[in-house]
Amino acid sequence: MTTSTIIWIVVVVIAAASLIAAIAWVARKKRTEHHRVQAGDIREKAVEQSHKVGQREALADETAAKARAAQAEAEAMAAHAVGLEHQAQTHRTDAATSRSEVNRQFERADKIDPDSDASATADASATADASATARDDSETPDTPRGTRAGKQGRPPMPRAG
Repeated sequence: MTTSTIIWIVVVVIAAASLIAAIAWVARKKRTEHHRVQAGDIREKAVEQSHKVGQREALADETAAKARAAQAEAEAMAAHAVGLEHQAQTHRTDAATSRSEVNRQFERADKIDPDSDASATADASATADASATARDDSETPDTPRGTRAGKQGRPPMPRAG
């Protein structure tokens, strides 16, 4: 082999190595640029999705606030219902007390009324006979005592229910 052939071989090898290095460098540069573009696209999509996610989070927060408000309203309504129930119980107690007082007044009136069944003679059989014969067909369990024969008796009271 001659010196010129060796030089040509070395030059061709260096040229081939340079060409391979240049091709690798260009390929790497294109790949890097492609990755930059791809990352930019991904970021743009992420920004769009971030906006949508923000809207969903706002909707979730709004719904949670509505749920808390509804819960507070339900608790307030429950407290109001308890108060009304207490008030109703107080009214029932007052009504029962008033009913007892009215019944005592009717009993007292029956005791002092000479025409009343309750003020009849002390004889038990006479009282029983008087009650049996004095009862009018118009008097029913719902009709107050003393309304027969034109006498005024207890006014009809609504039944508690």
